[in-house]
Amino acid sequence: MAYDSFRDFLRALEEAGELIRVSRPAAAELEITELADRQMKAPGGGKALLIEQPTVNGEPSPFPVAINTMGSWTRMALALGAESVDAAAAELGSLLKARPPVSFRDALRLLGTAMDLRHARPKRVKTGPCKEVVHKFDPPPPRAEPWPKAPDWRAPSSFNPRPPTLLNLPILKCWPLDGGRFITLPCVVTQDPDTGERNVGMYRMQVYDERTTGMHWQLQKVGARHGRRYYERGERMPVAVFLGGDPVFAFAATAPLPDGFDELLLAGYLRRKSVELVKCETNDLEAPANADFVIEGYIDPREPLREEGPFGDHTGFYTLPEPYPVFHVTAITHRRDAVYPATIVGVPPMEDFYMGGASLKLFLPVFKMNFPEIVDIALPAEGVFHNLVFVSIKKTYPMQAYKIMHGLWGMGQMMFAKYIVVVDEDVDVHNTSEVLFRLCANTDPQRDVVFTRGPADVLDHATPEIGVGTKAGFDATRKLRGEGFKRPWPPSIKMDEAVKQRVRELFETQ
Repeated sequence: MAYDSFRDFLRALEEAGELIRVSRPAAAELEITELADRQMKAPGGGKALLIEQPTVNGEPSPFPVAINTMGSWTRMALALGAESVDAAAAELGSLLKARPPVSFRDALRLLGTAMDLRHARPKRVKTGPCKEVVHKFDPPPPRAEPWPKAPDWRAPSSFNPRPPTLLNLPILKCWPLDGGRFITLPCVVTQDPDTGERNVGMYRMQVYDERTTGMHWQLQKVGARHGRRYYERGERMPVAVFLGGDPVFAFAATAPLPDGFDELLLAGYLRRKSVELVKCETNDLEAPANADFVIEGYIDPREPLREEGPFGDHTGFYTLPEPYPVFHVTAITHRRDAVYPATIVGVPPMEDFYMGGASLKLFLPVFKMNFPEIVDIALPAEGVFHNLVFVSIKKTYPMQAYKIMHGLWGMGQMMFAKYIVVVDEDVDVHNTSEVLFRLCANTDPQRDVVFTRGPADVLDHATPEIGVGTKAGFDATRKLRGEGFKRPWPPSIKMDEAVKQRVRELFETQ
């Protein structure tokens, strides 16, 4: 199902009983975070919130704020336009398993699959709702040295309700020690200057003033790779940032796709309708026509990097200030009825747990294509994505668990996984208690733990160096003789099934 606007998605959430409207004014500085965090910590992810009267520096913003819109399995399924996240994953899995036809019947079946994909490729249109209001900025004055301090967010004089700038959008200051306000759900569009390939990534953006932000793309991200090429060429880098529109856009921007795979192609497949794109006003990049906001601009490789942060991050700790590129805004366009989408990150569980979990479910078939022995994978909320991975496998030969550990560390963003625990196929990896029981019961620390070094999440404050750290793998499977285990492996305790059935018949009917 495709949503023609972010408001359409919010209406679907409200009809499903998944949205709470907040009619009282709430401050973009900290108060909206507290409201959202209470919902995210509620059982099952709570409800989405529509803040109808957000304030910025005490003044009303013309745009409502929607937050926690994908923070439950139900809302995540609605965002994907699917009956459930598992159903969407099964559909994509069946597509990946397609084989060349060997009969006329197979050919017809594959033709049907191809017809399902006819809508996936984006298409260009002349204009769209994101162009209903257009504000272009005059060229900036020469920059003074050093960088000016960020504005005082408490100063009412910095608020100007018209025209739109970064200072009057209801951009959140999420946590008390944050360095300022941060755009937290931006879909950042960049282009490889050599191949022309588009990338849509999600990188937080700290607001410095009405027309500049930081661009926090970490060194392993595709946007950063594009940026390095522009720096090497000495050319100004065009960037476009869009917010809102179909919620599947934000999901696709966070998906662990291979370098060079267009995220908008995935979005078109999931929404069963081509993503309509319009050209930006001040550069040649494109953004979805039904987005709520499009922020256009550039990064100048001749400028020095600027300190960005601190920021209360998904690790549950603040990431400390580090230098990042500066994004200059040249235009802001938006719908007349635009809704500003936001999220917050922090001590888990948060909304990003469900977004990351949905990505894992959708791309589990890709892992299984590479490692057919994998049964399931889970990323517990406590592991904040990269810190802890549980994997169940159908084990058939010695040291197979170690093969899986090293294989996963070599796959995309799995390179950041700090701890990988491998268990047998009969273990529910989504039950943390069950996995920990097997970890404690089935391992000898000296024999069943492997340490290695490799790339680390730059947000991990525990590593000795930024972006480099140690990883540990735990083999919590049953041991085979070829793994140095010479005793019989004991059976686990289970009640006889006939006895269980007899007890159910005799006692549960009373």
